[in-house]
Amino acid sequence: MSGVQRMKAANERRSKGITRGGGLHRAPTPQEEKAPVGPWLLALFVFVVCGSAIFQLIQSIRLRG
Repeated sequence: MSGVQRMKAANERRSKGITRGGGLHRAPTPQEEKAPVGPWLLALFVFVVCGSAIFQLIQSIRLRG
């Protein structure tokens, strides 16, 4: 089988898949990316950071006055 005949046969197979509709593989739909950290862990981190900042302010005020 020559290269031209092989190409025609491959084109015919592909065209059947296109006219059939839905026969070709479709790209997967993009999904939302999940955050690497959960909301509870993020809340805990914010609580610790803000809490330590508040305690540091209280301590520095006590030392001055």
